Amino acid sequence: MLVGETWQAGTVGGGTLEWDCLQYARGLLRSDKDVEFHEFVLGNGTNQCCGGRAKIKITRSNLPMIETLKQQLCRDEESRKTVFLFGAGHVGRALAYALAPLPLKLVWVDPRQDEFGTVPSRVEVRVTSDWEHELTLAPQGSGLLVLTPNHSLDALIVAAALERNDFAYIGLIGSKTKRRRFENSFREIGLSEEQIKSFICPIGDRNIRDKRPEIIAALVAAEIVEKLLHAA
Repeated sequence: MLVGETWQAGTVGGGTLEWDCLQYARGLLRSDKDVEFHEFVLGNGTNQCCGGRAKIKITRSNLPMIETLKQQLCRDEESRKTVFLFGAGHVGRALAYALAPLPLKLVWVDPRQDEFGTVPSRVEVRVTSDWEHELTLAPQGSGLLVLTPNHSLDALIVAAALERNDFAYIGLIGSKTKRRRFENSFREIGLSEEQIKSFICPIGDRNIRDKRPEIIAALVAAEIVEKLLHAA
């Protein structure tokens, strides 16, 4: 966890433990000390029922430490999974906002420049109709969300992704009826049953019957966390 006089980044778990660590860290910043050690008993005295003990080392940042942190952040950024989001309609826009804060790289693709609206920070927009080229740029293990306004285009994108056999997550917006129709068309072009069963449609299906874009986006974001970021 990084701590400044008026800001904080990261966490040591929250609760009284984190609050006390913040105060100790800011106290160290105002002192002439470079390091402190503190030990906490997590119990009734801290209003944290998890129990156990925690040993905390608080260190004043120096240039070598800052450089090490910068390098670690760069490594973390480079190792993040990429998600390609095809479609900038109302659900696509809600999804962009839901996925933007997550620890992943989001690439948002649509040929309609005016449909994106205000783009969340950290989201890369690509205004293009060349979906085939965009798919070739997806690294192995990427995620894919397909929400275009054209079902034929949806089918082409999903089929091409399935043929690659290296996407970690392929999600298609639509109903169970749409899925059955797509399954039949995929069989006709020679995709295997194993390939066909690997794509998800409907996306975010948790038996919550709510079609508001923000609700759909929240459910799909949870699915992305489960199946892409924390897959077994």
